[in-house]
Amino acid sequence: MAAMAILLHLETATTNCSVSISKDDDILVLKENNATSYSHSEQLHVFIKEALKEASLSFLDLDAISISKGPGSYTGLRIGVSAAKGLCFSLDLPLISVPTLQSMAHQVDLKPGELVIPVLDARRMEVYSCVYGSDYKEVRETRAEIVNEESFADYVSNTKVYVVGSGAEKCRGVLQHPNFIFNESVVPSAKEMASIAFHKYISKQFEDVAYFEPYYLKDFVLQQKKKKN
Repeated sequence: MAAMAILLHLETATTNCSVSISKDDDILVLKENNATSYSHSEQLHVFIKEALKEASLSFLDLDAISISKGPGSYTGLRIGVSAAKGLCFSLDLPLISVPTLQSMAHQVDLKPGELVIPVLDARRMEVYSCVYGSDYKEVRETRAEIVNEESFADYVSNTKVYVVGSGAEKCRGVLQHPNFIFNESVVPSAKEMASIAFHKYISKQFEDVAYFEPYYLKDFVLQQKKKKN
């Protein structure tokens, strides 16, 4: 019988500072605070210590650390990744990355054939988005895009499509097809990271701790700045 894995999960891609600990893919403890402004630098390490204490564990009990890789806030992602890499170095643990939009998709219960599109608000009419099927695998890769009335039209004609996340409100204003279902209350959370990270753990899909960087979609931001000139 395979040994159980104790995993620490850090989610800092948006305003939700979220930490969880899981045994395999079962959540033991969840600590999070979705503040109106970013408070990760003050809260993240406090939440990590509190979560370990509530689970009656120590850092030495951990088998791996997973980090939400983005896209998302540049500052938030850097804080989370720096913390995760520091712990991995000091404890000699493997690092697992979890796509932020994929963990958001797991918050929606899908029937066969349905789709979910997590969308994070960028600026103006821009969002970070990815399309997932009912098995929570990518149907279309992550993109930074400007939302218009034709966005996601290829997916919505024959099935329900859930548009979730902080960018859902701006999508609601332009996406008119009745098969779209909007929910702007969904935020990235360390709770949904557990099952994704555990799958990567057992298949040894680890990152190189020294060279791993978050997925900023930075090129898109720079491109938009050029258009202002």
